[in-house]
Parts: sequence; C-alpha cells; structure tokens
Amino acid sequence: MGTLRHQKRPAREADDSSSQPGLVLAHYGQISLVEAESGDPIRCATRRNLPRTVCGDRVMWQPGSNAREGVITRVLERKTTLVRPDRNNRGRPVAANLDQVVVVLASKPSFEPGMLDRYLVAAELMGATPVIVVNKLDLLDAESRSRLEQRLAIYRQIGYALLFTSTRTTDGLKDLHRQLRPHTSILVGQSGVGKSSLVGALVPDLEVRVGALSQVTGLGRHTTTAAQLYHLPDGGNLIDSPGVRDFSLCPVPVEELARGFVEFRPYLGHCRFHNCRHLKEPGCAVQAAARDGAISQQRLENYQALVETMSRHE
Repeated sequence: MGTLRHQKRPAREADDSSSQPGLVLAHYGQISLVEAESGDPIRCATRRNLPRTVCGDRVMWQPGSNAREGVITRVLERKTTLVRPDRNNRGRPVAANLDQVVVVLASKPSFEPGMLDRYLVAAELMGATPVIVVNKLDLLDAESRSRLEQRLAIYRQIGYALLFTSTRTTDGLKDLHRQLRPHTSILVGQSGVGKSSLVGALVPDLEVRVGALSQVTGLGRHTTTAAQLYHLPDGGNLIDSPGVRDFSLCPVPVEELARGFVEFRPYLGHCRFHNCRHLKEPGCAVQAAARDGAISQQRLENYQALVETMSRHE
C-alpha cells in the first residue's frame, strides 16, 4: 500500500436533482456497494467520466429501475485518501475519508520495523491518528511479551498508542473498542496478522452483514479481497483492508517524508544546509539528535532507506 494524504479536488456537479447521498461500503471492479440514507445497500454503477470510487467515498447516486440498483452521479470531495503505488509507481486510491490508521502486527513472527515505519509515515502525511495493535497476544509468554514491549517502547515514547490484543482470550479488545470510537478507521497490515479475526470480534454480526451484502452484489464473499466498511455497534466506522506482503509509500518530496517522522520535527530547519536530506550531510541537526539519543538510530536508518528508495524512482 502507499501514502495517506489530504486530497483537494473539485466535486463534479450532478445534473439531476433526483440524486441522493450515499456512502461507498466497498468497490468491486465496475460495481460499488453504496449505503443509502435508509441504511439499505445498493449495487451501483458509476457514471462515465467520474473518478473511480473507493471504500469510504461519499457520493451522490440515483435509483435505477430495480430497487437494489442505482447509478453514482457524483463523487464528493475526499478529506483524505489512502493510496498505494501501482506498477508504474503512480498512486492508486484504496480508501477515502479516514481519520485513524490502525497498524496490526502479529506477536509472532517478529515484526519488521521498516514496514511499520512506512505505515506510520503514511498516516502522518495525511494527518490521521496512527495506532499500533499487536495481535495474537496469547502466543506470547511473559518474557517474550517483555522483549517485544521493549522493542516497541520507542513508539510509545514518541506518542503513538500501543495496544496488545487477543481474539482468543479477548485481552485488549475493550481498549481497542474505545480507541476506534467514534473514528473512521482502517485496519492495515500483513496477511496473517489476524485482522479478519479482529473484525469478527469488533463486529458481532459480521457473518450476517457479509451474507446480506453478498446477496446485493451477487459477487460472493469478498471480505479478504476488497476493502470493506462496517459500522461499529458503539459508534464509528471500521474499514477492513486486504492483507499485504509488503507496504510501499508513493514518492513524496524529502521534506515531506522527514515530517512524517514525528520526532524529527523539532530539528527540521536547524541543519547547516537548508536542503539537508539528513543522510550524511555535515551539520545535520537530525543526525546529531540521533547521536545524542534524542532520536532512535533505527528510525533514522529507516528514514534514510526510504530516501534512497524514493530517489531511485525519481
């Protein structure tokens, strides 16, 4: 996946006053599943020349001849957009109008810090609230959990919420419920970290909902192959995204990338050179902070690796 960012673009005006507001619950190829104001799911095609809709989009739509079908006539302006690079390294929208990004890690196998940092930077660049959830807590003994908490301590120190959960023992699920209310959140993470199990624990009637939506789309069950939005019982929305093997950021200017590492911010603008990339330049305030222990050396190295990766795609 890729970057979460603010996106400003003019809304397209509908040419028919019969259009009504709706929320895109999922997008499957040429079909969008739109929730009407009544709460009913509607299978919608999208009018020509409109942007491709994604989960979380607010739209205007018109009813069709069938009560369960319609046509999207306008895609309303997105407050935020989650994008990922396509094969040509261009951003492809995945979900819209998010204000919280929940990065799910598995207690086993060990997480990869570089990928976690890429998720966190993506959230920061859009202004979303990042949350870290370590799932499958029941697989850890006390000593293993202590070691893992030590590895993740840097993230708590820089202000990120860090939760430990288990769907088997229900540990941490109440804390996660509170964290999700009343946000529009997306669960992201690698395949196998237990996101689907978490969604099942957070959305008690999940199977009933999925079955009802599948009847409307006529496409079978797509919960693991397409992003899907669910309303939480206690308030808030939760988007379940497909698991990934890796996570990539779309290219961004180095100045913007550095601001995505929140602990760098007090030092930005204090380097000897105004265009410092915080790699090996002399007089770099960020590198000095890392040497002094004010910034994690691992986080700095992960940032530098991202700069090098993005420079290869320029």
